[in-house]
Amino acid sequence: MSKTTRLLFQVIMWIFIWLALWFAADKNPMFFQSNVVAFCFQIVLIAGLIYYAAPALLFKKKYWFFVLISVLALGVSLYFASNFFQSPPIPRPENLPKLQGNEIEELTRRPPPGGGFLIHLLLLSISYSIATFLETFIFAQKKEEEIIINKNEGLQSELKFLKSQINPHFLFNSLNNIYALSAIDTTKTQQSISYLSNMLRYVLYECDKSLVSISKEITYIENYINLFSLKSSEKYPITLDAKIEDPNVSIAPMLLIPFVENAFKHSNIDKRTSSFINISIVSNTNEISFKIENSKPERPMNKDDVGGIGINNVKKRLSILYPETHTLLITDTAEVYKVELQLHV
Repeated sequence: MSKTTRLLFQVIMWIFIWLALWFAADKNPMFFQSNVVAFCFQIVLIAGLIYYAAPALLFKKKYWFFVLISVLALGVSLYFASNFFQSPPIPRPENLPKLQGNEIEELTRRPPPGGGFLIHLLLLSISYSIATFLETFIFAQKKEEEIIINKNEGLQSELKFLKSQINPHFLFNSLNNIYALSAIDTTKTQQSISYLSNMLRYVLYECDKSLVSISKEITYIENYINLFSLKSSEKYPITLDAKIEDPNVSIAPMLLIPFVENAFKHSNIDKRTSSFINISIVSNTNEISFKIENSKPERPMNKDDVGGIGINNVKKRLSILYPETHTLLITDTAEVYKVELQLHV
């Protein structure tokens, strides 16, 4: 709401208030003559507050100057409003017989002396206080909106930064798998490149969106598992169980894959006899349930320099995207590492 609109709103409001007072005074014709100056100064006070006093003094925390200016403005306005138009003095009783009946009736309807000053003091003070309250309320509301906008912009910037972390990490892992595969079976290399192409297409064209369908996220995980499985002709102890009631249920892109990457990295899955990775994804129209558990080797595995960002990354994204609608439980024992994630969508 602009300053002019706020001023017009208050002018119209006080016009109705003055009309109500006029009706309460039994439509005394002297009412407007006695109060028109007070109304004009009332508008001047409100305009001065909206256009100068509030933005230049009050909202810049110059409180003493604001109080001083306000008191002076109210005093000057009250002086002129109460003295500019004075009602003619009521004649002495001995002069009343010389007046006509209607003149006597009009004189008796005039406001009593001194009442105008008190009314003007009350109305000018109330109107200035109401205007100050409205300006403060609107200013606080604007500040709150600015804080929300800045916070959203900060969250979007952080999300973009987190996504930029995910993509290189994914690419490093995939290229390492293809490199290892090329030394084993060149015919499977083409198939692995096809998987990688589909995954890159998802990352480049889908991950720019705030949400994707759960089916696309699952397809990405399947391609990731298939790409890894091509490293060997023997089957890896990896299971993926997906039960999806509605494939169009939305989820933030690349939200689950860090847990999958972490399981592949730390399960020592290449040693099939003593390792495993089990993945379960269950979804309905209101909730997505993701569970993954992997075996842990007896001896801790060496971590490479580019690892370690996935889990912390996804925790930050969850706190931003699903602050009150997710539950993350991580169980870390000597034999098993298990993640359980519940999303309310």
